[in-house]
Amino acid sequence: MAALPVYRWRLAPDGYATRRQLRARGLRPGRQGVAAQLERPRRRRGPLVAYLYRIDLAKPVRPMTPGRWSALAKANAARRICPACRADAGYVIPASLGMCVSCAFPIPPTP
Repeated sequence: MAALPVYRWRLAPDGYATRRQLRARGLRPGRQGVAAQLERPRRRRGPLVAYLYRIDLAKPVRPMTPGRWSALAKANAARRICPACRADAGYVIPASLGMCVSCAFPIPPTP
C-alpha cells in the first residue's frame, strides 16, 4: 500500500481540492479515493488534517430532483414539530432540549 503524499498547510500543488472546494466549483469526488493530505501543525496536539481529491477526476454534482426536494422539505418540517406538544415551534427544535422551549421551560401559573 502506497503512502499518501503529505503537504504543509497552504502548500498543496494545483490540481487538488478539498471536498468543500470541490463543492464550491459544483463538483464532487465521485468515488475516487483520497489523493493527498494537508497537515497544519498545532502546538500541543496532533496536526489538523485535510484530505485532498484530484480535480480532474471529480464529477459534477447531481441535480436535485423533485422527489429529493420533497423529502428535504418533509425532513426540515419534522425538525420543527415538538414531540411533547405536537405543535410547530416555528424554529428548529434544539437537540439539547429535545422539545420546544415552551415545553422544556414551562412558566408556572401565578396564584
